[in-house]
Amino acid sequence: MANADDASRADATQLAQEPPGKSNLKMLMLGAMGVVYGDIGTSPLYAFREGLLIAAADGSVLREDVLGILSLIIWALTLIVTIKYVRFVLRADDRGEGGTLSLMSLARRRFPSRSAVILALGVVGAALFTGDSMITPAISVLAAVEGLETATPAVEPYVVPITLGILFALFSVQRLGTGAVGVIFGPITGVWFIAIALSGLSHIIGNPDVLWAVNPYHAIHYLAANPALSLGTIGAVFLAVTGAEALYVDLGHFGRRPIVLAWLSIVFPCLLLNYIGQGAFVLARTSMPENVFFDMQPGWALLPMVALATAATIIASQAVISGAYSLIRQAVQMNLLPRFNILHTSETQHGQIYLPRVNWMLGVGVMLLVLGFQRSGNLASAYGISVTGQMVVTDLLLFIVMRRIWNWSLATAVLASVLFLVVDLVFLGSNLIKVVEGGWVTLSVALLMGLIIWTWVRGTRYLFEKTRKTETPLDFLAEQMAKKPPQILPGTAIFLTSDPASAPTALMHSLKHYKVLHETNVILSIVTEQRPRVPESERVKMEPINELFMRLTMKFGYMEQPNIPKAMAICRKQGWKFDVMSTSFFVSRRSLKASASSGLPLWQARLFIALAGTAADATEYFRIPTGRVVELGTQVIV
Repeated sequence: MANADDASRADATQLAQEPPGKSNLKMLMLGAMGVVYGDIGTSPLYAFREGLLIAAADGSVLREDVLGILSLIIWALTLIVTIKYVRFVLRADDRGEGGTLSLMSLARRRFPSRSAVILALGVVGAALFTGDSMITPAISVLAAVEGLETATPAVEPYVVPITLGILFALFSVQRLGTGAVGVIFGPITGVWFIAIALSGLSHIIGNPDVLWAVNPYHAIHYLAANPALSLGTIGAVFLAVTGAEALYVDLGHFGRRPIVLAWLSIVFPCLLLNYIGQGAFVLARTSMPENVFFDMQPGWALLPMVALATAATIIASQAVISGAYSLIRQAVQMNLLPRFNILHTSETQHGQIYLPRVNWMLGVGVMLLVLGFQRSGNLASAYGISVTGQMVVTDLLLFIVMRRIWNWSLATAVLASVLFLVVDLVFLGSNLIKVVEGGWVTLSVALLMGLIIWTWVRGTRYLFEKTRKTETPLDFLAEQMAKKPPQILPGTAIFLTSDPASAPTALMHSLKHYKVLHETNVILSIVTEQRPRVPESERVKMEPINELFMRLTMKFGYMEQPNIPKAMAICRKQGWKFDVMSTSFFVSRRSLKASASSGLPLWQARLFIALAGTAADATEYFRIPTGRVVELGTQVIV
């Protein structure tokens, strides 16, 4: 019980540390509804329908089928979202940041002896989320636009073009930033949740017998009575909880308290009312409706609901898009991917960013999926595998957090993890049968992302080890230069390097070609810590070597954008006097060439070189003044 009490106190402390202002909290809750809950909030458009289609293959619907599928949805939302994510996973933040890579970072720091295994789990989770982030916008917007067919069947040929136009507009406005998008989308999503709740409530009042679905007996009875349909039904039911992982990935955008309060007070009750209302509507009929969600609307409300659903599904896509930004930024800072240009869109919220290249690669992938699958029902077959796989990875990493950070007893941690794993593995198994029908798409995207990360990590390590063998130890060079200095020039030279123990390539080339040194030569290395942010007091470390050389280390968190000039201002406060106008930054630019005799397979060497060619320019990435940079190139065989 002591551990449970400690966890409760930690939980209360963390909630207390969230933004205290009531107006600020309300705005963050509104923004969270528009970004975090867009995906899971639009699942009523297709989740219950897909489950019924499996049970009612002959066109007839039985009461036991409706109550059974409805009960499965209710308890999936309760167990996976409310208990697992809201109660536990959201507490496993890394100083306010969430997502698979943040969880991986937490676990690696507390369990260093298994660092490689934990890194592999994190990479798998990140790769699977990438697959999910492509399919969610496609299926959500398609499902909403298809609602136009219920009102006007003549619109059917235009569903795909309209969907593509909406998606193009969505990805175009991402440059405005997550905060701006959330403020715009939040009120619309709020109206959406109220509308679906009222829509469901009207049918529940007419057929209150449907409320028996809250009894888990109906879920168990349905699965036991229909073993042949169980896997397919569970896979369809899982559509109701896709988007749960976005709660965790988007944690850094809004904070835990707004996300939790928005779910418990608004999102969860409204979803339950709508799903139960859909069940009541079907029970009042003798045949299976073609589109449960839109057919249950009264005639006067159909077109407004289609318009609102379309707006809501556009918003649904925002959850995974902003989550993808956070994940890619973390991967870049952890050196799992090459550098991307990262634009900060808010002066107050660190997590609100925009990645132009990632945005348009994601947008093109989503639109190709729409063109390839044409219908939301077809995309439903491709949905779920990557999400369930990522949830299993979260369960495994969360176990380490339970033991090493929350200090739970082994029995308690195992019990909780087994409970989560059993539920998630059942959903994973039910989704694996969709591989041939379309699940291969998300798996292919995840495998490609995993291959890219593996190649980049392996290539950068190989390149580091190879160049280190031929480099001169910095201390030895500093000693030799002090004994027999070359011509000394006024000013300061800063040499960027990833290995502070060796003389940078740019320095050696400068000595070789120009045979001069500056008065002060600073060997600068940038270190990304396994924590989201580094306090200013720990940002820089200055280590004098002799009168000519100084070793300087700048530390940044994996959620921070490195800014060398800003960090140098801290050095000035610590006593290093320098003149920016007489300071030059020397950057090594490597020209990579593939070779069959290198330590990497030829195909992987070529892929690594291609990835390196896409990396953002170091000068821009580290915010170095372009007029003060000198680049010196060298060729390396990989």
